[in-house]
Amino acid sequence: MTQWGPEHHGEETVFRLWAPAAERVFLECPDTAPLEMTKADEGWWQIACPAKPGARYRFRIGDQSVPDPASRRQAGDVHGWSVVDDSNYAWRQTWQPRPWEEAVIYELHVGLLGGFRAAAGILSDLRETGITAIELMPIGDFPGARNWGYDGVLPYAPDEAYGTPDDLRFLIDEAHGHGLMVFLDVVYNHFGPDGNYLPLYAPQFFRSDRKTPWGDAIDFREEPVRRFFIDNALMWLEAFRFDGLRFDAVHAIRDAEFLVAMGEEIHTRLPGRHLILENEDNDARLLETYQAQWNDDFHNTLHVMLTGEQAGYYAHYTEKPAARLARILKEGFGFQGEGGRGIPSAHLPPTAFVSFLQNHDQTGNRALGERLITLADERAVKAAVALQLLMPQIPLLFMGEERGVSEPFLFFTDHNPELAEAVRKGRAAEFAKFPEFASGESKVPDPNAPETFERSRIGVGNPAWQAFYREVLALRRQEIVPRLKGAQAIDAEALSEAAIIASWRMGDGTTLVIATNLSPDPVQVPLRQSAPIYGSGDGDLVQPFSTTVWIEPV
Repeated sequence: MTQWGPEHHGEETVFRLWAPAAERVFLECPDTAPLEMTKADEGWWQIACPAKPGARYRFRIGDQSVPDPASRRQAGDVHGWSVVDDSNYAWRQTWQPRPWEEAVIYELHVGLLGGFRAAAGILSDLRETGITAIELMPIGDFPGARNWGYDGVLPYAPDEAYGTPDDLRFLIDEAHGHGLMVFLDVVYNHFGPDGNYLPLYAPQFFRSDRKTPWGDAIDFREEPVRRFFIDNALMWLEAFRFDGLRFDAVHAIRDAEFLVAMGEEIHTRLPGRHLILENEDNDARLLETYQAQWNDDFHNTLHVMLTGEQAGYYAHYTEKPAARLARILKEGFGFQGEGGRGIPSAHLPPTAFVSFLQNHDQTGNRALGERLITLADERAVKAAVALQLLMPQIPLLFMGEERGVSEPFLFFTDHNPELAEAVRKGRAAEFAKFPEFASGESKVPDPNAPETFERSRIGVGNPAWQAFYREVLALRRQEIVPRLKGAQAIDAEALSEAAIIASWRMGDGTTLVIATNLSPDPVQVPLRQSAPIYGSGDGDLVQPFSTTVWIEPV
């Protein structure tokens, strides 16, 4: 037996819990006496009783009542009652697979938009801008009402602060009606610090011989643990009709066999879904199973070129950044074994990499959450955006980026007082080494303060920026996407300390050439025979702060 969560059959619901360390387990329901569960094989406990969909329940082990770790819905947050699935949503759209090559991804935080149903209000505008997919930051139940989602502890239950499970289905249905794919960011590398009761009754879920930044690593050698996460992925894709998943920080999982097995099972059971990794290890072997990986190397290199920042992890990208960017455009990863990170990736197609200039991490993990538009020359940012959107890699935008908004995206939580104080102190200590914070001139916003969340809501922005994104994305849709399948890099090189040129053989045999100049001086490029489809194309020069794009015929 490896199935997690309740299952309703006729007049009965079967409740299950993997609690190998428990001596006795009881099922609790409101207004009835606790029912003792029966111990089955390999640490499982179960009981069948006449609970109907919508019924509340929890488990009691000793003197501690705990929610179902596979709860499909919660009432009263992570410490409250679990709810038997009562979905009755009538889908209006028929799910259809969409080619990966068409993906232009828009990462968003549902809470900042007002919840699942409110988030549907932006879909029409995104479609008209040229977005083809939205990616939700994690929605598994987390403590409180405000969170990035990476503190989740009940990954099967959409957080009630955002709405009901059927409200989530409504959002996905609406997106599909607008022709948009929907991806979900899932966290399988750790549980949050508040509301995770698994160590109480299933310490075998974790392994003390391996540590992560969040504590003991999850033990994927245990079959019930493997099924917990694989079935969770299948649930989102099947029961909610997500088009794909983004797996957070798989470098912290450190079990490639599990990752491959999960990816293969998903592809076998639910073909047509898109699976994306975040993986600091730059392990190209996993991209034989998974569709693509977020390419931090692209972001970090361009961020150094645009802002001149060299602190923290940007220090690894300060040496010859234009040459490193050229390598990224030609081969995928910027680090392919240097410093013990990464393996060769030049054999992979460019669509195996998701490239971005901003995302929740790179913006929100800054002390003040500044947007790129407030950190760099606007002309240079536009040139970088044109490169990102017109090269063959899959582009990802962060919410508000397409409007040129200047509101920050800050780190926010809604923890209990004790944990809130620990997070507040930890966040301040993290940035104390930077002069502007050590001197007391600037203060790190309090993550737990409601105003920190409110300050992160995006504003109207600049209509000129949205027009710019629409123009470039329309060009991508017309000229780049039809040629993407089968595309491979040809070459790339640095033209100066702030300029590159790169070329790709596209799937139809044409050659895509992009030259980007982030400096205030023009740079010389090899003369092209065809007129540019984007940019100035003034002879053999690329003008300051500009990107020029050519498509050479077969």
